[in-house]
Amino acid sequence: MTFGKGHHLHLIDGSAFIFRAFHALPPLTRKSDGLPIGAVSGFCNMLDRYVQDNSGPDAATHVAVIFDKGSHTFRNDMYDQYKANRSEMPEDLRPQIPLTREATIAFNIACEEMEGFEADDIIATLSCMARDAGGRVTIVSSDKDLMQLVGDGVEMLDPMKNVRIDVDGVRQKFGVDPHEVVDVQALAGDSVDNVPGAPGIGIKTAAQLINEYGTLEELLDRAEEIKQPKRRQTLIEHRAQIELSKRLVQLDCETPITFGLDDLELRDAVAEDLLAFLNRMEFRSLTRKIADRFDMDPPAMVEASPQADMPEVPTEVPIDPSAYEIVRDEAALQAWIDRVYAAGEVAVDTETTSLNEMRADLVGISLATEPGVACYIPLTHRSGGGDLFDTDALAEGQVAKARALEMLKPMLEDGSILKIGQNMKYDYKIFALEGITVAPIDDTMLLSYAQHGGLHGHGMDALADRYLNHQPIPIKDLIGTGKSQVTFDRVAIDKAAPYAAEDADVTLRLHRLFKPRLHSARVTQVYETLERPLVPVLALMEMAGIQVDRNVLSRMSGAFAQKMAGLEEEIHASAGKPFNVGSPAQLGEILFGEMGLPGGKKTKAGKWSTGADVLEDLATEHGLPRLILDWRQLSKLKSTYTDALQDHINPDTGRVHTSYSIAGANTGRLASTDPNLQNIPVRSEEGRRIREAFVAPEGRVIVALDYSQIELRILAHIAGIDALKQAFKDGQDIHAITASQMFGVPLDQMTPDVRRQAKAINFGVIYGISGFGLARNLRIPRAEAQAFIDTYFERFPGIRAYMDDTVAFAKKHDRVETLFGRRIHTPEINAKGPGAGFAKRAAINAPIQGTAADVIRRAMVRMEPAIADLDARMLLQVHDELLFEVAEQDAEALIERARDVMEGAHRPVVDLSVPLIVDAGQGPNWAAAH
Repeated sequence: MTFGKGHHLHLIDGSAFIFRAFHALPPLTRKSDGLPIGAVSGFCNMLDRYVQDNSGPDAATHVAVIFDKGSHTFRNDMYDQYKANRSEMPEDLRPQIPLTREATIAFNIACEEMEGFEADDIIATLSCMARDAGGRVTIVSSDKDLMQLVGDGVEMLDPMKNVRIDVDGVRQKFGVDPHEVVDVQALAGDSVDNVPGAPGIGIKTAAQLINEYGTLEELLDRAEEIKQPKRRQTLIEHRAQIELSKRLVQLDCETPITFGLDDLELRDAVAEDLLAFLNRMEFRSLTRKIADRFDMDPPAMVEASPQADMPEVPTEVPIDPSAYEIVRDEAALQAWIDRVYAAGEVAVDTETTSLNEMRADLVGISLATEPGVACYIPLTHRSGGGDLFDTDALAEGQVAKARALEMLKPMLEDGSILKIGQNMKYDYKIFALEGITVAPIDDTMLLSYAQHGGLHGHGMDALADRYLNHQPIPIKDLIGTGKSQVTFDRVAIDKAAPYAAEDADVTLRLHRLFKPRLHSARVTQVYETLERPLVPVLALMEMAGIQVDRNVLSRMSGAFAQKMAGLEEEIHASAGKPFNVGSPAQLGEILFGEMGLPGGKKTKAGKWSTGADVLEDLATEHGLPRLILDWRQLSKLKSTYTDALQDHINPDTGRVHTSYSIAGANTGRLASTDPNLQNIPVRSEEGRRIREAFVAPEGRVIVALDYSQIELRILAHIAGIDALKQAFKDGQDIHAITASQMFGVPLDQMTPDVRRQAKAINFGVIYGISGFGLARNLRIPRAEAQAFIDTYFERFPGIRAYMDDTVAFAKKHDRVETLFGRRIHTPEINAKGPGAGFAKRAAINAPIQGTAADVIRRAMVRMEPAIADLDARMLLQVHDELLFEVAEQDAEALIERARDVMEGAHRPVVDLSVPLIVDAGQGPNWAAAH
């Protein structure tokens, strides 16, 4: 039949279906051969649901699934940076792409793609053809770029939300009519596709301008009339860039397709063809369901070998450090580069003069392509006699460092060669400081962490001992210890080579053991979306560092010293005698021996215990312990921060460069070290003031974006607490709502004290706080604190149910999981004795804290492309907060984009029943940005 009036064309965005299936479903492999098929499974189920739901007045008479073919299109010829920031396709998704085409054909649905054109252009062309022929069009996609096609019989259906998008829906999204969407996008740009747009202009501002001036062309012609100087200058200076952006976002409605609308007529699936494909994929449930629908017996299932889902273990080649090669000239190096290209992957390790990457010099590089096949490339070892050298002259038999890096750079940056490392972030930074961007990468430390979080450590020596039954050569055997320790460039090459190449060999073997196990452990998504892509993000943050004002720190140190002296006088007066306030032994004698305060306990050494927990309890009984706690806090702030931070200022950059441990905390939280910038106190005025020393250079500002009560929001979602969920949805004061629910106090009669008690319980319950702990925090009797907790659980029974269910799951499976599938093992959950209570509390908290950590990891991974065209960079992550340094003129645009990324970071994997809210601020320093 000829397509025309009365016909309805459905155009399905195939890429959207594929990525939704890949990210929304847990990893799945075909049992017979281990092939990843999770995305194919989800894709087939979505197609099947689509076919079954295609009925009623909106049913399609014609349908096609449209795919992208290749990554190079005419837009890349127009602008070579188009989509340049897009990350590599996940390794496990790549082999599934052609299978989704086969699936579409198996369902007997038209499957179309064109070299040099994007799927959106094909959809645009078919939409225009169908509209002109008098038919209706429904575009099944949530892609905002396709919204420019809406109107005149063309609508969109967002399959994720099952929401139809018409002209009003487009206005709600963009603030303009569909035909004006292109103009808005040209101004706002698109960080995902790397469309430049007009710097500093976002969607809202762009819509205001188009509504005021009518068209982009009219706006640009009349740019001199704009009153705001910065906006006027931006439009004038960047006119060519904006006009290019419009050409990039404008869909091509005249794509030279080689088929017609009549070729897209809806056809029933051929039962035998469809079932054969599903059976080959080993989709047992879907095969049976569709066979029943056809009233047929399902085909005989493929039987997998009992060992089919077991990972391939490393080749049993003995680890022999004496067998490794030393690469001493360019010919030998080229031979190794050729060997890497033939293998398609290589384990890489660097040897340097320091563990501090920002101050380290590259000494040598190790490569391994097969178990037992490894080499060491010495670059800057020193010459001299014996094993350790103290001269500065370079040893002979080394490739010149600059030449070696020149030869290695193409291979290290080649997208077809997988680079494998152990704690790859270190090596990534070492190479980055030499002008080499290593990609793509795998990290054996993170592969282990994704699978074994909470079970054991993930350092190379520990992993080699546990999984390879091998103890690598200790570094101290080469460089010594203590005062006699030397840097690695002072080690003789023939001694350094076995140690260095062994690291690469062991790393390769661990990779071959761990990587295949991702699927069976069901943590592929965790590794591919939360762990691996975070490596370059953190590396760039750490190299950027943050500027610290030494003078501010010095003044604070002086002020803290004066205040400490004043507190010492008060302490001596309260004690009735002078003593060394920093001496726990003297303090214990005064508190318990002389003053006779209750609760004193002696250590095994016979000394009175005066830890913070003891003093906190005593603070409710006497003023002296509180003064001691205040003095200790100032002493810690002075020694740990205002004094020590000055030593961490890099003399070359004038900035502090912290290092983040990705695999440190079991829950996925990042840990900051050297220095630790995550533990700067924020509850005291003095602690908050330390952030004043973290400053922005002239012409720039610090921007801080912080998730608001994210863990409480996640708890409300997981535990299904309707009252809390509604309060979050309504934007109400959650602590006041909790107090009102618990204590029956109307909101308009809420006192600060009652709200403070509810806040302490809200946050305490996440960590399984006891009546004893709450009593200490609120400084109230333990019985009263326990009564608060009991009332809390009565008012919110879902929380107790969540706790009980979580502990029961942990006891059965020895682990808990976050909403994103991160596995946090709980080996002590069934232990007896004092540790049992801690293990239960940790298990209860882990899914909440871990999910929050996963959310901010996802935000960090997505952030760089979103802000790439702004003069901005991400500097720090502090628990639920991200810190940026940005040019003043880009601050508002950064806040808008970063907030969008952070508030939507959980989607599409997790659909939270409460909104995530991000608070933002900016200022000349970190403190002012809050």
